[in-house]
Formats: sequence, structure tokens, C-alpha cells
Amino acid sequence: MAKLLKKRLKKAGLPPGTLVHIGERKLESVRITFIDYDEQSFQEKQLDNIEECFGFKVTPTVTWINIDGLHQTDIIEQVGKHFELHPLILEDILNTTQRPKAEDLEENIFIVLNMLSYNDRTQAVQSEQVSMVLGRNFVISFQENIGDVFEQIRDRLRNAKGRIRKMGPDYLVYSLIDAIVDSYFVILEKIGENIEQLEERLIHNPSDETLHQIHILKRELIGLRRSVWPLRELVGGIERSESVLIKESTEMYLRDVYDHTIQVIDTVESYRDMVSGMLDIYLSSISNRMNAVMKVLTIIATIFIPLTFIAGIYGMNFKYMPELEWRFGYGLVLIIMVIVTCIMLVYFRKKKWL
Repeated sequence: MAKLLKKRLKKAGLPPGTLVHIGERKLESVRITFIDYDEQSFQEKQLDNIEECFGFKVTPTVTWINIDGLHQTDIIEQVGKHFELHPLILEDILNTTQRPKAEDLEENIFIVLNMLSYNDRTQAVQSEQVSMVLGRNFVISFQENIGDVFEQIRDRLRNAKGRIRKMGPDYLVYSLIDAIVDSYFVILEKIGENIEQLEERLIHNPSDETLHQIHILKRELIGLRRSVWPLRELVGGIERSESVLIKESTEMYLRDVYDHTIQVIDTVESYRDMVSGMLDIYLSSISNRMNAVMKVLTIIATIFIPLTFIAGIYGMNFKYMPELEWRFGYGLVLIIMVIVTCIMLVYFRKKKWL
């Protein structure tokens, strides 16, 4: 986060629309791939330069251009000039700290959302910004890194599975959004498993490490909530949009994605409540453990109060103490101490303090 803030400072004072990449450079070079298809044909290529795909703008087929890597701003600028994208849109593409949103620009629809993944080694949720531009016969997607959740969509396009090859670019955008939303359920399942394991540890053996894990889970859920909540507004806005780019046949599928976002939000909120409750349980467990220790120490101290009193009396060095001359005085005092201890233990047991 500190690195991103420093990079944002580079833009301070620059005019709006100035292209500056704000984010981490995750690739050595930009990778450009495109898929061009209709119901009868399909072709997929990896391009050496962005100019190779400019001829597909006027074709009747649907073209999907995917750009991995955002650090080469000249490529983003070329894409913007050819497809007539507003400079502020290009600026938002390069700013990888954007809040998920959708903007209807009449000729295009611009969409920003977060693609999440779960790192099993660190048990952390990783976020990557994905930007999309929907045109009349094309979709352009921008990613920070190679690797995404769209491979099943590519397989459906290659093998002509389902209706995706029969539909337009708006259905392709729906499929991309749906794939990202579906990946959220996988992450939530992982987080749910972590919560169950943490609950077991919390009940049987709470420790400082348990508290640390609770705070990590809470932070991950806050980040997940930050990505999911705007997504509901994003999908709802596209569904209610009167743009000619969104066909009526696609609106039903967008409503289905909207329902999925509601389910994700409800699950995230439930997990947040569970983690907050776990924090309360941890504090209560630690408090109860401390109270149990204090109770034992208090009972021990209470037992020794009369014993100390007896020992203190016979520890005084007065010359005329008749008990000091008794032959069995020492043993008698010990017996009295044992009797007093037994009486107090019976009393504590009767009061259910033990």
C-alpha cells in the first residue's frame, strides 16, 4: 500500500487523462492475445504488437482482445486511440487501485472489478484489477498479470460449447463477470474451512497465535467485502442500463449474476459476524481462564490465612507461653492446622467454589 501511495504522488499536479501506471509491475513484457469468433468460425492468436488486432474492429465477428501487463503505457495509449476510448478511461485502467464500477459511455461500456485468488501457502486473499471495455463487436480486457479464471470460457469458445459462440460481445462480458463472481465462492469456501479450524482451536486451546489468526481473517474479510459490495451495484447498473450494447436476451443472465453477488455478500457478512463473535469468545476464554487461576490462588491464600495466624502466634518469642513446655504441643498444633484446612476445604466444596 505504501508503494502505491508513492506512485500516486507521481501524478500529483499532472493534468487529467495523463497516463501513469499506478501499481506493481508484475510482468517483464506485455502479452497480447485475441480471440475472434462467430457461430461458424474461431481463431486464437498471441500477438507481437497491438497493431495486429486493429483490423478486427470492422469485422462482423466478435473479437476478444486480452492484454496482460499494464506497465507499458504506450500500448494502452495506442488501444485508446484506435478504439476511441476517453483518456480518463485509460487513466482508470492504469490505476490499479480503482473501486469496482461500470460506466456507460454510449459507444462503449467500461467495467472495473477485482479478480480474487487464494494463496494456500500464505492463506491470504490476493486481488488483481481487471478492466473491460465492451464495444459493438469487441471486448477488450486488461489484466495486471498472466493467469486468470477465464480458462473455462476460452475452452467453451474453442469447443463451441453452450451458446457463447452464438451470442454477442455482451454475453462474453457477462461470462467474464460470472467467472469472477463464481471464483468468489471458491475463496469463501476456503475461508469457511479456516473459520471452522479456528473455532476448534479457539474452544480447546486458545492462544496468542489464535488471536493473530482471527485478526488476519478479519482483515481478509474486510478486503473481500470492499471488492464485493460495489460489485452488486456494478452488475445492477449494467442490467438496468438502456445501452444498445446490452441485448434483452443477456439481461436475464445478468440478473442471475446479480443474485450470485447477493449470495456472496450475505456469506461475507455472515463470516464477518462469526469472526467478530470468535474474537469475543477468545476474550471470554482468556478472562475465564484468568478467573479460574485467580480462584485457585485465592482459595490457597484463604486456606493459609488461619494457618499463618496459628504459626504467627507460636512463632512469637515470649518467655511465659505454657504451650511451649508441652511435650506434644508441636504435634497438636500441626493437627489443629490440618483440621482447620479440612474444615475450610469442606466448606469451599459445599459452596461449590471448588
